[in-house]
Amino acid sequence: MTQTFDRHRRLRRSAAMRNLVRENHVRMEDLIYPLFVVEGSNVKNEIPSMPGVYHLSLDQLAIEMKEIVEAGIQSVIMFGVPEEKDACGSGAYDDNAITQEAIRQIKEAYPEMVVIADTCLCEYTDHGHCGVLQDGDVDNDESLKLLAQTAVSQAKAGADIIAPSNMMDGFVIAIREALDEAGFTHIPIMSYAVKYASAFYGPFREAANSTPQFGDRKSYQMDPSNSREGLREAASDVKEGADFLIVKPGLAFMDMVVRLRENFNQPIVAYNVSGEYSMVKAAAANGWIDEEKIVMETLVGFKRAGADLIITYHAKDVSKWLKG
Repeated sequence: MTQTFDRHRRLRRSAAMRNLVRENHVRMEDLIYPLFVVEGSNVKNEIPSMPGVYHLSLDQLAIEMKEIVEAGIQSVIMFGVPEEKDACGSGAYDDNAITQEAIRQIKEAYPEMVVIADTCLCEYTDHGHCGVLQDGDVDNDESLKLLAQTAVSQAKAGADIIAPSNMMDGFVIAIREALDEAGFTHIPIMSYAVKYASAFYGPFREAANSTPQFGDRKSYQMDPSNSREGLREAASDVKEGADFLIVKPGLAFMDMVVRLRENFNQPIVAYNVSGEYSMVKAAAANGWIDEEKIVMETLVGFKRAGADLIITYHAKDVSKWLKG
């Protein structure tokens, strides 16, 4: 018989053959695990909408970190949830605030762990917005001063990377200049460059207690309908000195992971957000999906799209699955 078609199945005949020709892999060193720290002691409260994710006081964080290190996770991103909030989010840039204390504790116990500090005001303001208010609106330029102060405080505590998530215009250059002036020229900035005003953040807002008390964040986070705008946002951040570029949410906006990969040489980070996590957990709990296969397909999809790193609440589960 004359061959009239290509026999692609030759490279799929066995597991060993498929392993041999696999193009993309998910590795533990690609994953960044989010942590939520709270004040008090002996607090380990599961977040209802995010099974397996907890509010942790510092004593419980120490126990959690042992488990994280044993799982092979090499990077964490820190979110602080203070008891007291005010209009200007002063808990964000207090050198003795919960986030700074947690960073110091982790770096002292595990100096090799990469600790990333989320830099925003929404967890610390009583109105829940990512900056300070003026006449009922977020004042962009006044917010930059407090965000820069927050970044320096987090760097002083030992953060290895500053990750500003507030989406104020000029946030990267304001933080870069403040870090440099404070002697932290070696600290990179992982910018939430392409961050959409997304409904996928619902569970996170419960976790971070950061739901806006009025209005929404659509005047500073991006319209989910736009993609060219994302390229402009990323270009501004690169010009201002961003060392990494985040796309958030990752799964719903995989096209932006591809477009950033094609247009920029900085490491690209996909944020596999809380809503994506919660939907998988809910469907798995009902027996509707195979959780492991769904998660691994999702993560390798990020890699295929061009992500170098993935922020994901699934990281501890992935560790178990990769070990078999």
